[in-house]
Amino acid sequence: MPSSRNLSFSRNTLSIILGGGQGTRLFPLTRDRAKPAVPLAGKYRLVDIPISNCINSGLQRIYLLTQFNSASLHRHISQSYKFDHFSGGFVELLAAEQTFSNTSWYQGTADAVRKNLMHFRNTNFDYVLILSGDQLYQMDFSEILKSHVENSADLTIATIPVPAREASALGILQINPESRITRFVEKPKDPAVLESLKLDKASYAPLGIKGDEELYLASMGIYVFNREVLFELLNNNHTDFGKHIIPGAIAERRVFSHVFQGYWEDIGTIRAFFEANLDLAADVPRFNFFTPPVFTRPRYLPASKINSAAIDHAVIADGCIISQAQLNHVLVGIRAVLESGCSLRRVVMMGADFYDTPEKLAQPENQGVPLGVGRGTRIENAIIDKNARIGEGCILTPAGKPADFDHPLYFIRDGILVIPKGAVIPNGTVV
Repeated sequence: MPSSRNLSFSRNTLSIILGGGQGTRLFPLTRDRAKPAVPLAGKYRLVDIPISNCINSGLQRIYLLTQFNSASLHRHISQSYKFDHFSGGFVELLAAEQTFSNTSWYQGTADAVRKNLMHFRNTNFDYVLILSGDQLYQMDFSEILKSHVENSADLTIATIPVPAREASALGILQINPESRITRFVEKPKDPAVLESLKLDKASYAPLGIKGDEELYLASMGIYVFNREVLFELLNNNHTDFGKHIIPGAIAERRVFSHVFQGYWEDIGTIRAFFEANLDLAADVPRFNFFTPPVFTRPRYLPASKINSAAIDHAVIADGCIISQAQLNHVLVGIRAVLESGCSLRRVVMMGADFYDTPEKLAQPENQGVPLGVGRGTRIENAIIDKNARIGEGCILTPAGKPADFDHPLYFIRDGILVIPKGAVIPNGTVV
């Protein structure tokens, strides 16, 4: 049950989730779908994470901005998130659209918000919570909103302490003893600049940071703006929050840091996405899907059926049929079918949108290969996208191949083999 403070914030906060552009870093998973619609953890979509964080924080007025391949995302949102008529809650998708004043695509994160201000101005709110759509984390947003109000801030940025090895790939902030941000550097590469941004260890205790490792405060891409401040900061042609809006605001506005110390992972690359999914099969996963709940579309599938298998660290979603398979550190998505003798090691299998039928199997493009993984097939270090048909006696592994490679049947990205959505891998294929 949301606290009274959460209920207060729910009435005066608008949440905006940035769905991203073409999702090139997650290609080929984004070849046929918008990045927020990429399947996650066997039965969810990426967009379910920020939406669930909002709902669990008592925030029920949510806009999702996107522009590429949004059909499946529209379908998922419409089938998943329905609020009663009296709550005033909604999850509404705003795709890039042409108007008389503007005919271009979103040019960046700030530009995406700017081009939808006509929708936001018609909604009553005091604060705007802006979120990324490709991060895995759990956060009670009432805490950052509380911090924002107590600091009389114009803008509050959620930050997370990170070690030096991660700092050069993120936006790094510097704060004063009051947690007011005094400096921001996007992806600092210069060792001298990085050294100057190091977090003062005297601030560890006040910020609740344990240990004595050298740390840096990285932006999480989560922002709270006052309503009018957002409108004023977007009254220009700047296209990106991290590159343009935030550095300018630090010099002119009251910009504060809110330090978050839970699990947070940017899963915007194939490698990060792969490892984050496999981590869910660990003894104690870093991300907790059990509580608070992560919401998604109810599918009313039967329980999974296992006809003998050797399973070591696996997550198996609903509606699967597994027969005499060997699974070692594997995530198996909804409606997956694994035939006898197949072996999967370090595999993220997204499952299927439907069960196979004789009519579908007989279609020429399917080459007589059933949905799922065929008898005696071995797969290692791979992502198998939805509705893939992998034949019998195949060997699929990225071992001995370039880290990035394109083939008519598959892709390799970041050293991970990716079987694209709807692919057909003939019997006996060796990759």
